[in-house]
Amino acid sequence: MPFLVPTFAQIRDDLLRDLKNQLPEADTGLDSDYFVRASSVASAVEGLYQHQAWIVRQIFPDTADRAYLELHARVRRLNRKPAVAAQGQLRVTGTPGSAIPVGTSAKRSDQTYITTQAAVIDASGVVNVSVAAVVAGLQGNAPTNSVAELTAAPSGVTSQAALVTMTGGVDEESDSELLARLLELIRRPPAGGNKYDFRRWALAVPGVTNAYVYPLRRGVGTVDVVITAAGGLPAPDTITAAQAYIDDVRPVTAKNAAVIAPTIKTVPVTVAVTPMPGYTVATLTPAITAAVTGFFDGIAPGDQLIKSKLEALISDLPGVADRQVSAPASNVTAVIDAAKVEWLRVGAITVGLL
Repeated sequence: MPFLVPTFAQIRDDLLRDLKNQLPEADTGLDSDYFVRASSVASAVEGLYQHQAWIVRQIFPDTADRAYLELHARVRRLNRKPAVAAQGQLRVTGTPGSAIPVGTSAKRSDQTYITTQAAVIDASGVVNVSVAAVVAGLQGNAPTNSVAELTAAPSGVTSQAALVTMTGGVDEESDSELLARLLELIRRPPAGGNKYDFRRWALAVPGVTNAYVYPLRRGVGTVDVVITAAGGLPAPDTITAAQAYIDDVRPVTAKNAAVIAPTIKTVPVTVAVTPMPGYTVATLTPAITAAVTGFFDGIAPGDQLIKSKLEALISDLPGVADRQVSAPASNVTAVIDAAKVEWLRVGAITVGLL
């Protein structure tokens, strides 16, 4: 039977009742001294009850506050993962032979990127140089071929550049993510190197937000771990760090364990709809776009796209009387072989009138 915590009014009324039992002639009216005193004591007692309830919440990791969740995790040797900076390639143009030193900065919007290695523009007048975001976190990620500007272009180098790739930026691990790792460890304790152990080891690495394990993909004694970062591709340094960590903790009997990034396979979606009265294609497009994007967000590397599920999702949207999905034309299967693990990602979303 649960313990019922009395309210402030109940505590005050109980105090006044006990007082009246002891002193029947006492004045306990709203403007009496006894009423004021009982109210102040009831306020303090109510605070004690609230503090006790807060203490109880800290006992269990799934209801604990941030600081106490970290203490629960620390008991299991889990620590909150820090933010990771995005990494990628910056395409620079200019006079052949012009040098781009380490530390050259480029800006895109309010984000700054720094070259992490030196480069020299080749005979074609172009070179791709490795760069990293100055500020760690998701905000450092950028779409393919985003325009950037060199803040102090070296001699012979054009100031306008392009971020060919810029991925792998991940924010500091949230409370829900840390709790999920902790509960996974409690519910599936270490088991000598089964697939859940490999997933847990990968998720312990900063920059890894999800991991998928494929035992025996390349033959007996092999384990492949596909990692992602905040719904996108991980940075090269994240892959290297995850590989090193898994190599250190995996069983010595495991012949080969490889940490890889998935191979993106873009799937464009074309939808024609018949709107209900009061709706138009224009008003339905944002909801359809959000639903399709969310659908693809739930697809893991190696998963198949089931067209009927996508169609049902669109049909259930408010305002959609009928729909026809012409692209993809059928189910889309991701390739999983010794060379790659494909990850189906949404491409261009086109919404028209049926």
